This record gives sequence, structure tokens and C-alpha cells, in this order.
Amino acid sequence: MTMKYVLDGSQVRTLEDFWRVAGETLGCGEYFGRNLDAFADCLSGGFERPDDGDFAIEWRDHAASRRHLGYPETVRQLEVQLAHCHPANRPRVSAELADARAGRGPTAFDWLVEIIEAELPGRLALR
Repeated sequence: MTMKYVLDGSQVRTLEDFWRVAGETLGCGEYFGRNLDAFADCLSGGFERPDDGDFAIEWRDHAASRRHLGYPETVRQLEVQLAHCHPANRPRVSAELADARAGRGPTAFDWLVEIIEAELPGRLALR
């Protein structure tokens, strides 16, 4: 039987909020890295996996999350990445940052949905 985890989108105002909500909801363990790679690992079973891996996610109030994880939050996250990334990655992150500042390209919300869809094809419901 497929277990359903419900993410409360009303609790998500920043990407850091999402890490907290996802960690608590999915039970990714106390060592959940709170970044995109760690989130993908949690969903795929790379570190700790909820139950036996047979699960789906219902993201309630996703419209609020989409709004809060839009371009302003994406810009903020990319600025942090740019400040800490390897010099070889700076041109790519700078280009992504310029796009986000112009309201183009994927948002932080899009990053998360892409990971969920990649790791759990067909098992994400946006409500």
C-alpha cells in the first residue's frame, strides 16, 4: 500500500522552511542535509528513506508555496550559492541569478517539484 505524506504549503515561506517541513513530514532523519541534493537523496533512499520507498506526496496549499518560493526567494538562494560555490561554478550560478532577477528561468519552487517528479514519477499531487 502506498503511504501518502502531506506537506503543508502554508508553513513554507522560504527554502529553509521547506527543509524543516519536508524533514518533519517525510521523516528523512536528523541528518537531513537541507539542500537540493539531500532532498533528492531522502526521496530516493540515498540516506534515509520514508517507510519502504512506496510513498506519494500531497503538497497542500502549494499555491502559497509557489508564491513564497518565487523569484525573490530564488534570487536570495542563488546569491547564497554564488557566495559559497566553487570558482568554476560561478559563471553558471551568475547566469542563473541574472535570469532570476529578470523573472526568467526556474524558481526555487520549480527546483523542488522537479526533484520530486524525478524521484517519485507520478506520485506528487499539488492541492
